[in-house]
Amino acid sequence: MHGIIKPLAGEHVMPQPQWHVRAAGWARKNWAFVAVVILPSALAAFYYGLVASNQYESEAHFLVRSTQSSPAVGGGIGALLSFGGAAGQPRGDAMSVIEYLQSTEAVAELDRRIGLIGRFRRDGVDIVSRIRATPTPESLVKYYRKHITLRFDDRTGITELSVRAFSPADSRLIAETSLRMGEERVNLLNERSYRDSLMMAARQLDEAENNLRGIQVRLTKFRQVNNDIDPEGSGRAQISLLTQLTTRLAEARAELMAMRGSISPTSPQYVALANRVRSLDSQIAAQRQQLAGGTSAIAANLGNFEDLRIRQEFAAKRYEAAAASYQAAREEARKKQLYVVRVVNPNLPVKSLYPERTKTILTVFFSLLVAYAIFWFMRAGVKEHVNH
Repeated sequence: MHGIIKPLAGEHVMPQPQWHVRAAGWARKNWAFVAVVILPSALAAFYYGLVASNQYESEAHFLVRSTQSSPAVGGGIGALLSFGGAAGQPRGDAMSVIEYLQSTEAVAELDRRIGLIGRFRRDGVDIVSRIRATPTPESLVKYYRKHITLRFDDRTGITELSVRAFSPADSRLIAETSLRMGEERVNLLNERSYRDSLMMAARQLDEAENNLRGIQVRLTKFRQVNNDIDPEGSGRAQISLLTQLTTRLAEARAELMAMRGSISPTSPQYVALANRVRSLDSQIAAQRQQLAGGTSAIAANLGNFEDLRIRQEFAAKRYEAAAASYQAAREEARKKQLYVVRVVNPNLPVKSLYPERTKTILTVFFSLLVAYAIFWFMRAGVKEHVNH
């Protein structure tokens, strides 16, 4: 007959151990697994699930370009935003801004402007995530770099800025201030580059201008010393006068030669003509002496004046060339001016994206599990080797 089997009178039934007793026994038996995998995973689950503070991420996109940029090679957003070449902009221009925004100088400036340390120590932030009260500059930079990400896209030339903070307003404020500081740094680089580019051209222009001014002063002094505004004109006038005197002397001599056969040398007419010839001859000699004789002659003065005039013309051409070079340097420097184009302004996040609680807990668990498995296989291999 089928039925329920009941224990005989006086027979005792062994009670089944409770779950916690069984768990304790399993833990004692597998203490290594508990110590390596279970406890750290439980600790991570407790911290990331219940303690870790929410972190909000604000994003902004920008590119650094100049007036003269090579045409964009690719299509898409890079071509739309290039304005003639953002995608071809040298990587170094954007990297200089990226390096600055992650530098100790930028972090110190952020702390001075918006109180960066205080924003990473807000009330409610867990003790593990928050920064200590008085961090060193090095520790502050290290902590800040964990909360900021800068990624440069070689294809489009766009840099993506991501900032994580413990409140939506703080993340957007830090991103906005960082962008503004990047723009200020680009303006500073522009100023330095513009000044350095024009320095040599401006020096050459100043030298050419001073040289031209010096020669003009010497020309003015020369005219004042010689009481002659136009030495070239005076020389031409003296030569013209000498030519006229020579012509008149030739005519007088011809007339005197003609008189010798018909008029007595003692006649008043002949004596007067002879005196006229001698007078013209003396005037011509004096005029020639004035033109070419001695250091104060017109020829010497005119030579000095011509030398100054040639120097003046050369200095004027040099000045024109230096002025053209300076203007070209200005245009070239202007074309190389950089500026930041904001593609996407910093947003105000609504939902916290960090810490990635489930992902982090599972990563910790499976990483420890793999480590334990490797350890177990190694231990089993060692035991097998010893037994054999």
